[in-house]
Amino acid sequence: MRLSLVMLAAALTLAGCASGPRPADVRAPQPVRAVDAERFYTGQWLEIARLPMRLTDGCVAGATNYVRVNPTRVDVRDTCQVDTPQGREKAIGARGEILDPGTNAKLRVRYFGGLVTWDYWVLDHAEDYSWFISADPNFDKLWIYTREVPGPTERQALVARAAALGYDVSRLEFPAF
Repeated sequence: MRLSLVMLAAALTLAGCASGPRPADVRAPQPVRAVDAERFYTGQWLEIARLPMRLTDGCVAGATNYVRVNPTRVDVRDTCQVDTPQGREKAIGARGEILDPGTNAKLRVRYFGGLVTWDYWVLDHAEDYSWFISADPNFDKLWIYTREVPGPTERQALVARAAALGYDVSRLEFPAF
């Protein structure tokens, strides 16, 4: 009960400042290429890097699970473990809407029944769908996801790709797995 009240209070606080982008605010680069929704919005992706956010403080072993419901709707479940990879799980479910059907690289996700809305753009991804780089359209947030935990060389290459997109990668966090 207490956790529910804390989450509701956080949602109401975030609702006042979180919404879809206004065209004048869009600064992030456009997605590099289209996304195959059937391949991309299915299964688990591991969060291997992110820009710091208060919301993810103490979160490690982060993951996003997608279930494609129809051509424009995706159910989303974000999880992480608290403090250690064996720690207590924190999870939140949401409904996603593909904003650019056909290209499928822009997803609007509504948390807490729509009280909090975030837009995620898939800026770049592997041809084999083994990794992707995602950001919000306002250039404030950045994530790097993979299907499996990458080795140091692959991680370094993904960070370099994010830097090439114009992001300050010196601030990236690399949560433990």
